[in-house]
Amino acid sequence: MSYKRYWVALAIVIIGSFAVLGGVGRKMISEAPPIPDVYNAEGQLLFTGSSITDGQGVWQSIGGQEIGTVWGHGAYVAPDWSADWLHRESEILLNTWAVRAGASNFEALGPDQQAIFKARLIREMRTNTYDVSRNRVTLSDDRAAAFEQLRAYYTDVFATGRSAYAIPSGALTNAAKQRQLAAFFWWTSWACSTDRLGSETTYTNNWPHEPLIGNVPTSGAVLWSVLSFVGLLAGIGGLVWWYASQEKELVHGPYPESDPFLVFKPTPSQRATLKYFYVVVILWGVQILMGVLTAHYGVEGQAFFGFPLAKYLPYAVTRTWHLQIAIFWIATSWLATGLYVGPAVSGHEPKYQRLGVNALFGALILVVGGSLAGEWMGIQQRLGNMWFWFGSQGYEYVDLGRFWQILLFVGLVLWLVLMIAALKPALVRKSEDRALLTLFLISSIAIPLFYSAGLMYGQRSHLVTAEYWRWWVVHLWVEGFFEVFATVVIGFLFTRLKLIEIRTATKAALFSTTIFLSGGIIGTFHHLYFAGATPAVIGLGAIFSAFEVVPLTLIGYEAWENIRLAQPTRKSQWIANYKWPIYFFVAVAFWNLVGAGLFGFLINPPISLYYVQGLNLTPVHGHTALFGVYGMLGLGLTLFCLRALNPGRKWKETPLKLSFWSLNFGLIFMVILSMLPVGLLQAWASIEHGTWYARSSEFMQSSSMQTLRWMRVPGDILFAIGAALFAWFVLGLLTGHSIDSNSTTGRSTQVEVEEQEVALAGR
Repeated sequence: MSYKRYWVALAIVIIGSFAVLGGVGRKMISEAPPIPDVYNAEGQLLFTGSSITDGQGVWQSIGGQEIGTVWGHGAYVAPDWSADWLHRESEILLNTWAVRAGASNFEALGPDQQAIFKARLIREMRTNTYDVSRNRVTLSDDRAAAFEQLRAYYTDVFATGRSAYAIPSGALTNAAKQRQLAAFFWWTSWACSTDRLGSETTYTNNWPHEPLIGNVPTSGAVLWSVLSFVGLLAGIGGLVWWYASQEKELVHGPYPESDPFLVFKPTPSQRATLKYFYVVVILWGVQILMGVLTAHYGVEGQAFFGFPLAKYLPYAVTRTWHLQIAIFWIATSWLATGLYVGPAVSGHEPKYQRLGVNALFGALILVVGGSLAGEWMGIQQRLGNMWFWFGSQGYEYVDLGRFWQILLFVGLVLWLVLMIAALKPALVRKSEDRALLTLFLISSIAIPLFYSAGLMYGQRSHLVTAEYWRWWVVHLWVEGFFEVFATVVIGFLFTRLKLIEIRTATKAALFSTTIFLSGGIIGTFHHLYFAGATPAVIGLGAIFSAFEVVPLTLIGYEAWENIRLAQPTRKSQWIANYKWPIYFFVAVAFWNLVGAGLFGFLINPPISLYYVQGLNLTPVHGHTALFGVYGMLGLGLTLFCLRALNPGRKWKETPLKLSFWSLNFGLIFMVILSMLPVGLLQAWASIEHGTWYARSSEFMQSSSMQTLRWMRVPGDILFAIGAALFAWFVLGLLTGHSIDSNSTTGRSTQVEVEEQEVALAGR
């Protein structure tokens, strides 16, 4: 069967999309907010552009985006430093002018006088005094004095700590670094409040919402949001029309009467992947523990039920680990699945393949252990000037130090070499699955290739540059090509079980990849609306991120197909052995619709994200999409490989059943009872008063918000129970307590357990 038109469509989408992403990205970086030297009205130097860049490094070294946010990106307990500085500076100026006018403060003035000073504030803050030829900005004496007041305030915040912000005492005590940090915070605020040269919008497209200086949504944000709704409806209509027009073909023939994997003996390298899956479960458990601590810091600040935990594990560390370990265990499950599937689809075990699998495992342990230790030391300011290389880079999801990042990239290249070695014989022979194998190879190449985007910025790179490439990693690596890889892997697993035809799997994989990437690549821009980007980013991000939601409208069909595949027939009772791995794939479909689709589109339109960027609606989407989709997928792949490695065993599935429902309902309760209400209330506060207020301690530490935070506990407990049951079950595959020895077919249980022990030992 020819798949030429599918390949042509995919090539057009990829080439065209990356041309746009690269071209607009280049313009965005070239027109980023300048980093100037700053002088007062008398011509005295306040601080240099180099000091601002140094301050960015200080911010990164103490946790960066894991301790508050800048331009809305980062953690949610402390303020957004750019919005916070902007509001505090505005209030200082208004009060200064009010005192000169004879009032005690701005609030004591009459409405007419307040209106005069507000108009003056808008002129003062939004007028761009940047001198391009000399790379300098001139501040009025009042703004220069406001800088010194705020420098003293933020020095106190990071030196003495703030429980409401989960910032421990002594987070930053070096006087020179404190001033540099203040310079960086000032610059992020300046970019938010100052109109671009020749424009009437700020460098951050008028974000954050700050009524005092006239920061309100741009016309483009409103218009492109409306057009994105229209585009979404048009896309859904087109996809449904196309689907209805397609001739329905038989998905599969009669199911085989026995498990096809019963006649398949795992190769040495496949058995060597077993230890990866146990590490997945261990890392997942640690990640959950870090999540519990991180969430608790939101209510108790610097302690865990009275114990001063922040002295040893501050919030910035626990949140860094929580996110970093999530990426580690999810990626490990997918990579290990690839190592298992490679020999399975080609029928070839390359020479030294097991050695390569074991070497890669050692590299994984080194990167995980080394990077986590380095992040702790770096945030604690124990690495000096080496923080960027061995500590924390301070950028969300790519926190690990550059040395560990390079080592991880080398590991991914080694993984690719192992994949190519295993797939090569199948690629060179003409067979029905050659097209699917080619897509498998392309997605495998994309995994190390797009992770390397995280190496495109350096220690002193402009924040806009770092954000642009960071989202290549987060959006294109994690959410993009890993998903393509997983789609192909699942297709291969189902075809090897003879549950679907190879032509059906190939067409589905090529079509879904084309549809997904047609919105997903350019849709990367929706993360960058207000990150110092040009207005074009808003239009492209709005329209194409809406297209990302389009294929999710048919997700129910995929879920139903998976449920149907899990139902055994009279002659194929063996299918029941794969029920729970398949049900985890069903959960992926559900959370893809809810987490990635509904909650994603809740915040994606520019007019929505303008008000909720950096608020708790973002982690609603983050938790339901990252764990709900990619985590559930990782767990499903783990179970599938564990099942396929020993297909003759009957599992005691009660723990899996309880785990599956506990995980899903735990995540539902976590979101519905706590995170979503908190996010919606913050959205209201942001719309009504401004971004600064929605992130302020006055609002976030109010009794109602504290109650909502505690309402997360039932869901967290149920989720943790589900994880514990899953871990108990997987452990039982090694010890034997998860195996129904009375119903085992094929090789004996004892032999299989011994084989697992050998595999875990790496022999």
